[in-house]
Amino acid sequence: MARRWLPDYVTSYKDRHGKRRYRFRKKGLPSCHLRAAPGTPEFMAEYQAALTATKPPPEERFPPYTYDALIVSYYQSPRWLECKPSTQRTFRNIIERFRTKNGTKDVRRVTTANIERKLSTMRATPAAANNLRKVLSRLHRHAIKLGWRQDNPVEATDSFRLGKGFHPWSETEIDAFDARWPFGTRERLAKELLLATAQRKSDILTVGPANRVGDELVLHHSKNESDTVVPMGPDLLEALRTFPGGQAAYLETQFGKTFTSTGFYNWFKRACVKAGIPHCSPHGLRKATSRRLAEAGATILEGRAVTGHKSDREFARYAESANKRALATKAMANVHEKFAKTGKESQ
Repeated sequence: MARRWLPDYVTSYKDRHGKRRYRFRKKGLPSCHLRAAPGTPEFMAEYQAALTATKPPPEERFPPYTYDALIVSYYQSPRWLECKPSTQRTFRNIIERFRTKNGTKDVRRVTTANIERKLSTMRATPAAANNLRKVLSRLHRHAIKLGWRQDNPVEATDSFRLGKGFHPWSETEIDAFDARWPFGTRERLAKELLLATAQRKSDILTVGPANRVGDELVLHHSKNESDTVVPMGPDLLEALRTFPGGQAAYLETQFGKTFTSTGFYNWFKRACVKAGIPHCSPHGLRKATSRRLAEAGATILEGRAVTGHKSDREFARYAESANKRALATKAMANVHEKFAKTGKESQ
C-alpha cells in the first residue's frame, strides 16, 4: 500500500534505527536519498531534481603501467593537489601535450636514452625543453612511488643552458623612461612600484593602500610564498603623491578596473616602446633592483630581504649585471684602506 502514493522510481524502507527512508532509483540516472517528507513541496523539488540529474560519465580507465594511467594517478596525488592552481594549469598543459603522443607507452620500458632523444628535439626551445624535463621527472618519481619503476630515467639527463632571460634595465634606460613618463602619470607610478619593490608583475597588481604601513610596504611574493617589508624611497613617495592610484590596488586601468597580468604587461610594454626602450619589460626592473642593491654594497642576505629570492644563487643571478668596475673599485678601496702600508707610513 505504501508504494502506491509514492512517485515513480521512489521506494521506502526502514534503516537500522527503524526510521523510514525514501530512495530514488532509475536506470541511467544517479541514485539518491530524498530527505524531505513525501507530499511536501520540498520533497517534490528533490524528486524533480533527481529526475533531471545527469549521470556522471564513468571514470576513464587505462591499461596499467601506461603514461595514461600514470598521469591519472598523478593528478590524484598529494604532490599535485598541493600545487597552486596557476602551477597546475602550467604543468597540465605540458603533461597533456606529452600525453597526446605518449599516453599508451609503457612507463617501465622508457630509458634515459629515450628521454634524452626527446629533449634533444627541443633544442630550439630550451626553456620548453627544461619545463618538460621537470614535469617528466615528477611523473617518474610518482611511478617509483607506485612501484612501477625502481629508478627515475630523467635524473641522468642534462638540462639546457638558458640565455640571460629578461633584459635588466640600465640607469640610462631608467632615465629614458622617466623623461617620457614624468611624475603624475600612471606609467611612472608603475615603474616606481616595480623598481622599489622588486615584485613580479602578478604580485604588483595586488599592492595597494592596505599594504602600506607608514612609509613601508608589506609585500608577499606568491611564486615562492615569501614575505618582505620594503621602505618606500623618495621617488616612490613622490609618484604616489602625484598619482595616488586606486583604493584596492595602486595600479588600475584608466577605467578604474583591475589589470590582468597579460593586460598589464602589454600596457607597460607600450609605455616602454613610447619611451624608446622597446626591449625593456616589467620583469627587467626586478633585475635592475637586484643590480642596484649589489652596486650599493648590499650583502646577498640584504638583497634577498628586499627581492624575496629564496636562494643566494638566484639573487646572484639577478644581480650579475651590476657594474663590476664600480664593485671592484669599492672592494679594493676597502682592501687598500685596511692593508696598504705605503699610505700608513707617510701619515
